Amino acid sequence: MRKSRRRTASGLAALCAAALMAGGGAAPAPAAPAERYVALGDSYTSGPGIPRQVDAGCARSDRNYPSLTARELRVASFTDVSCGGATTADMWRAQGGNPPQLTAVSRTTTLVTVQIGGNDIGFGEIMATCGRLGATDPAGAPCTAHWTADGADVLADRIEAAAPLVEKVLDAVHQRSPRARVYVLGYPPILPETGPGCWPQVTTAAGDAPYLRATAKRLNAMLRQVAERSRARYVDTYTPAIGHDACRPPAERWMEPLVPASPAAPYHPNAAGERAMADALLERLAEPGRGRR
Repeated sequence: MRKSRRRTASGLAALCAAALMAGGGAAPAPAAPAERYVALGDSYTSGPGIPRQVDAGCARSDRNYPSLTARELRVASFTDVSCGGATTADMWRAQGGNPPQLTAVSRTTTLVTVQIGGNDIGFGEIMATCGRLGATDPAGAPCTAHWTADGADVLADRIEAAAPLVEKVLDAVHQRSPRARVYVLGYPPILPETGPGCWPQVTTAAGDAPYLRATAKRLNAMLRQVAERSRARYVDTYTPAIGHDACRPPAERWMEPLVPASPAAPYHPNAAGERAMADALLERLAEPGRGRR
């Protein structure tokens, strides 16, 4: 009887050991749900000029930060509807042959990135105006004088007016995809963090650099505030890009100047800049508490 009990106990121990070796001792971690990713945004998202361009109408690259992020995450599905020139209004209206961007967001979407607002405050107009005025007075501050005439800061007012427009976009994303995690990306710097800039590579006058830096930071601060009150998370792309502005040598810069040395649009991220924004987004995605705030 004692031998029989010993054999039975030994058999049970062997079975338990086999079960543990097979994984029966601890339940495996549950598989991550299939990520269904939609990217919304303007030309800083789409990546104009960066090869390979996959949508000429929207100047969209397959090496922009959404594409790099999607490949890194190995998502189950990926839809990039970012488009050059987009404003918040283009979330609801077609751009040429491209449908409204929000149509890509559905109840099955699990991840949405948004980078919008720069064109709502007139990015192209700002750079063109400051470039034209800077050519007439490269050592002065003619652009600052233009935008702050009569004691009013036109660009600050535009940023304030854009805030509810961005908030409306985020509300629409949540309505269309209630369970999606939403991330709002800021804009990286064109000018150095200090100093007068680098006229004529960036055609803004030396005295205008502080004002334009402050305007860029004000825009990003608005995007952060809107994200935080709209159950989204903000991704800082400005801070990591300090020292990689359009005034740096070609091998060091992530933003291109008026005459690009790397394939990209003037005053836009190059391939390295898109890679850097992807890295900032991936780092944010990896933080604990990935759910909506």
